[in-house]
Amino acid sequence: MHGVNPAAPAAVPSSPTVPPAPAVAGTPAVPDTASPAPGRVSAADRSAPGMARALLRLSRPYQWAKNPLVIALPAVLVHQDAARTALAVLWATALFTLASVAVYVLNDITDRERDRLNPAKSHRPLASGALSPRAAWTYLAVVAAALAGGVALASPATAWPVLAYLVLNLAYSYRLKHVSLVDSFVVALGFVLRAVQGYLAIGARPSSWLLLTVLSSCLLLVLGKRRRELIDVAGEHRPALAGYSLQLIDCLTMISATLTAVALGICLTAAPDASGTAAASAFLTLTVSVFAVFRYLQVLLVGGGGADPVRTLFRDRLLIGCGVAWAGLFALLA
Repeated sequence: MHGVNPAAPAAVPSSPTVPPAPAVAGTPAVPDTASPAPGRVSAADRSAPGMARALLRLSRPYQWAKNPLVIALPAVLVHQDAARTALAVLWATALFTLASVAVYVLNDITDRERDRLNPAKSHRPLASGALSPRAAWTYLAVVAAALAGGVALASPATAWPVLAYLVLNLAYSYRLKHVSLVDSFVVALGFVLRAVQGYLAIGARPSSWLLLTVLSSCLLLVLGKRRRELIDVAGEHRPALAGYSLQLIDCLTMISATLTAVALGICLTAAPDASGTAAASAFLTLTVSVFAVFRYLQVLLVGGGGADPVRTLFRDRLLIGCGVAWAGLFALLA
C-alpha cells in the first residue's frame, strides 16, 4: 500500500475587513435604544415635572368649564342675590370638579387598553404609557380624600347629588358604559345632577323644565359624540357602539334637539313675572337658543364635528357668539 501525501489545503483568501464608517462631523450619535412600549413609563416621565404634567392631563382641566356653567344656571334663572349665592355656587362647583376628576381618572384606568386602539385617545397618559397605573391609583386616592373632606364640610344632606354622581359613574365605569343608550343617558344624568346641586346650593326648588332642558341638550351633545366615534373607529374601542347606527343616532339627535327647544321655551315663559322686558328677554333668549341648536346640528352633520363637545362649543365662533348673547340676555332677565 502506497502512502499518500495529502494535498495541502488551498489557502482561502480572507475577506477584506470593512472599516466602520467614519462619523460625520456635527452629527450626534444615535443611541441604540427603543422607544418605551405602551404601558411603560420613560425615565423623563418619572421626573417630578413629567409626572405633574401627566397628572394634569389625566385630570382634563379643559373639561372643568362644564361644572360652573351648569351649576350656576339655576342661580341665574332664579334671580337670587349674586353676592349671597356666589360662595355656595363656588363650593358646589369645587365639589363636582373633584368628583369629575375622580371619574376621569377611574375611566382612564379601566379603559387604558381600549384607548390604545383609538387614535383620538391613545395619547392619554395611561394609554400612552406616560403614567403608570399605580401612580394613577395613588392620585385617585388623593382626589377622593379631598372630595370626602369637602362633602363632610358641606353636609351630605346638601351634597347628595355629588354622591349620586359618583355612584352612577362607578356603575358606568364597570358596566353601564357597555350598554347602548344607557351609556348616553348616564352621561346626561350627570349634568342633571349638577343642575340639582346648583338648586340645592342656593336653597331653591328645582324646575322640572330646566332639568329636562339640561337632560335633552346633554343627550344631543353625547349622541353627537357617539356619531363621530361610530364614523371614526367603527366601534373598535367602545362595545356600546354596536347597538348604534348612523340612522338611529340621527333620529335620536333630532328628538333631543326638538325636546331641548320646547323644554327651554316652557322654562323661560313659565316665570310669574310677565313684564314687557322679561317677556322680550325670554323670547330673545329662546331665539338665540334655537339658533345655537341649529348651528350645532350644522357642525355635527355638515362640518363633521362633535367628537369633543367641549371643544366644539368653545371653538366655534357662532356658538361662542350665542354664549355672549345669552350672558347679556340673562343679565336683562336678572
